[in-house]
Amino acid sequence: MGTSEPLPFERPARPEAAAPAEAPAEVEIGPTGRPMPFLPEPGPVAEGARARVISMCNQKGGVGKTTTTINLGASLAEYGRRVLLVDFDPQGSLSVGLGLNPQGMDLTIYNLLMQSDVTLDEVVVPSGVPGMDLLPSNIDLSAAEVQLVHEVGREQTLQRVLGPAMEAYDVILIDCQPSLGLLTVNALTASDGVIVPLECEYFALRGVALLKTTIDKVRERLNPKLSIDGVLGTMYDGRTLHGREVMERLVQAWGDTVFHTVIRRTVKFSDSTVAGEPITSYASSSPGAAAYRQLAKEVLVRCHDA
Repeated sequence: MGTSEPLPFERPARPEAAAPAEAPAEVEIGPTGRPMPFLPEPGPVAEGARARVISMCNQKGGVGKTTTTINLGASLAEYGRRVLLVDFDPQGSLSVGLGLNPQGMDLTIYNLLMQSDVTLDEVVVPSGVPGMDLLPSNIDLSAAEVQLVHEVGREQTLQRVLGPAMEAYDVILIDCQPSLGLLTVNALTASDGVIVPLECEYFALRGVALLKTTIDKVRERLNPKLSIDGVLGTMYDGRTLHGREVMERLVQAWGDTVFHTVIRRTVKFSDSTVAGEPITSYASSSPGAAAYRQLAKEVLVRCHDA
């Protein structure tokens, strides 16, 4: 009887050790309680693009409209945008905040609105920031609201005088006065979008519904393209329960319309105003400057790289 062949034997392969699972990347939660989005570095401006006109609007005073206009404009200029700031408040705070004396000016936006022989180029002045110009204002503008009442097409007056600037600039920011009168309606009629700076305090929340009603009326009757680009929380202090609760209420009411960027309280804003320059140049490495640069990126993303 022949010997049988030995049974083949194969050592079972040892299972390869599974690669350790990668820990999920931590999602950064911003001060609004939502995940922070990725904001790319702004690219070049599209050729032949028309300027986007944005109004800073809130009928409550002291919420950061002028501060936001100056610093957002300076940040957009850093990203290669040609920016025109329009001081549309008779108090002239925007002009003062850029180191100008409104009372010493021969021509202001009042002359541009009310005198047909005054051109835009005659009134525009340099702001001191490369790439950013200013249409100044002073107390004379308060008379325009009364005089425009009897004009034909009074709501479109600002839109008409800004016509020549549409090709010369990439972004036009209008600093509105703290009211919902004829000047503010003019600004909304001339605008593509509205940014609503809102102080993170309870009383600041109460008047926003009235502002939204005004914006809706202007969109319905005068400017169908008008949209709310975003609501910006300003003067935020995340150390206080009140500040966090107001921010939570704001997001509940406005949802994704609220910018992810939040402007926190800092004395640097007051210091830069006294110095007559934006915080981006006065304190370039400060958290306030970083916040406005981030806001500029967010605005450009929302406005499709305006």
